[in-house]
Amino acid sequence: MPKPKGRKPNLDKKVEENLIAKVQRLEMENAYLKKLAALIQEEEKKQMKSK
Repeated sequence: MPKPKGRKPNLDKKVEENLIAKVQRLEMENAYLKKLAALIQEEEKKQMKSK
């Protein structure tokens, strides 16, 4: 059976909006976790210096 040629049909507008919102939430979560990791690392450095 041959593969269909051309682009896939456009996603439903609602599905596309949901995917965009999900990507944005994941990007915000990722940024938060990176900042949290940096703060933890900084705190650990301070504790090592004070010992």
